[in-house]
Amino acid sequence: MTSGRTLMLIDGLDTEAVDGDWLPVYAPATGELLAEVPRGGRADIAAATGAALAAFDGWRRTSPAARGRLLTQIGDGLRAVKEEIAVELARETGNAIRLQSRPEVQSAIDLLHYFGGTATELKGETVPLGAGLLNFTTREPFGVVGAMTPWNAPVQLSVVKVAAALATGNTVVIKVSEEAPLAVLAVARIFNRHLPPGVLNVVTGLGDEAGAALLAEPRIAKLSFTGSTAIGRMVMASAADRVVPVSLELGGKSPSIVFPDADTDATADGVIASMRFPRQGQSCTAGSRLFVHESIYDSFLARVTAKAALLVVGDPLDEKTDIGSIINARQFARVDRYVRGAIELGAEALTGGSRWPGSDQGFFYTPTVLTGVDPGWAAAREEIFGPVQVAIPWHTEDEVVALANDSPYGLAGYVWSHDIDAALRTAARIDAGWVQVNRGLGQLPGLSYGGIKASGIGQEFSIEGALDAFTHRKTTTVAFRA
Repeated sequence: MTSGRTLMLIDGLDTEAVDGDWLPVYAPATGELLAEVPRGGRADIAAATGAALAAFDGWRRTSPAARGRLLTQIGDGLRAVKEEIAVELARETGNAIRLQSRPEVQSAIDLLHYFGGTATELKGETVPLGAGLLNFTTREPFGVVGAMTPWNAPVQLSVVKVAAALATGNTVVIKVSEEAPLAVLAVARIFNRHLPPGVLNVVTGLGDEAGAALLAEPRIAKLSFTGSTAIGRMVMASAADRVVPVSLELGGKSPSIVFPDADTDATADGVIASMRFPRQGQSCTAGSRLFVHESIYDSFLARVTAKAALLVVGDPLDEKTDIGSIINARQFARVDRYVRGAIELGAEALTGGSRWPGSDQGFFYTPTVLTGVDPGWAAAREEIFGPVQVAIPWHTEDEVVALANDSPYGLAGYVWSHDIDAALRTAARIDAGWVQVNRGLGQLPGLSYGGIKASGIGQEFSIEGALDAFTHRKTTTVAFRA
């Protein structure tokens, strides 16, 4: 599946880059060359946008029910090759197949079925303006959506954008991460078996080449980006320059608040799940700031660190593995730099804190819990995007809410308590787009998910979010003889 060269998809055809250049794709866990993909650039983005624009009128005129049926069929097609895609995904991302890659592909299947089933919910309103006037609204697609997705969960994050955009009548040009494009390209070919040419186009390439070209392409009517806050600011600036709508799902430094009555193994398991250790912490929703009430601080951290130390690091394709490899050397060095910096300032690694000694290949890092961290240190304020959780004690509810909200980010939050009043009161006070109480797992179809502050604009994973993100409301007013 990944021997040799894997081509882009433009206008329904497998396509090389116009310039004829190629990019290597390596397995993070082994350094093995998996494949080469085209190094797309401005000409390729232009061709993909032209194909999407040509396909737009026919696609928008396709009935919502028919569009939904096609998305459902694509979901069925993906389900038939679920294991094959999961293996490809684990190899190119380094994510463990049992806990991350296989569930990620299942999430993509569920999203396709969800948007397939809700595609007919593009409903407008009637507005009474008085006798002799009929006023109604309709939901209209923007046109060609330009999407950009990252490497940490490439199949899920690509499918959620594509399915939502297609369900609402748009066509799509998506630029996928050069670090992990192969599984997305394989999924795109399943789409291609069901869709008219040009409805979905997938371009591979570098961010400052193909990505920049997509941002500057004047025929793109909507931008949708998932990735770092730094790049998100660039996307927003490009959207502002051309006055096009934009959706951004960006970084996070999510708080995880543990109340005194939650000193249990079940809560410790939830905290570990919320930290996204099985994705090497490479998740914008990771609960990487762990606030534990001072009365249970030592005992609860003992539970968490004991469980974290038992997580199996190793080959992403091994069914026993809990934690795979960080994506590349650059990200590995970034993670280690934050850990070393905190320890130099006086922090202590209760577990982990260094490279995993089990292999001299790949970019394996031990799951790390740091204590003795000041809330103002970089490790406690900046997104590390690695398997590193900082633990901080708290005394009063007001204090922990202030600590949780003292962040430029506002993506997710977690509250752990059996006192429903305290849990809901705290959840209501956290500045975040998504707060979970006594749950540390990922997004589900139908759940409106998105951030505030520097974590982004707009929501995904729900038909409500899709309507807001990928359609505009048109008002029609008709005068008649009353």
